[in-house]
Amino acid sequence: MDIKIGLADSPRELTIKLPEGQDDIISTVEQAIDGGQATLKVEDDKGRVYLIRTDRIVYVEQGTAAARSVGFMR
Repeated sequence: MDIKIGLADSPRELTIKLPEGQDDIISTVEQAIDGGQATLKVEDDKGRVYLIRTDRIVYVEQGTAAARSVGFMR
């Protein structure tokens, strides 16, 4: 599953491909912001760790886990 995180004062968004089983990322982000945490720790499907300042998060977009079709046929 892919998530996109928009950051304040940044023209680009951060796109992270999450490992299977992390479907509750939106609630994790909400808990970090509501709990007053300074940073949000997110690990992608390759084991890379991202530390994101919660006061700079503008939006979080959660993508689907469905596979993309290839070619002209659907």
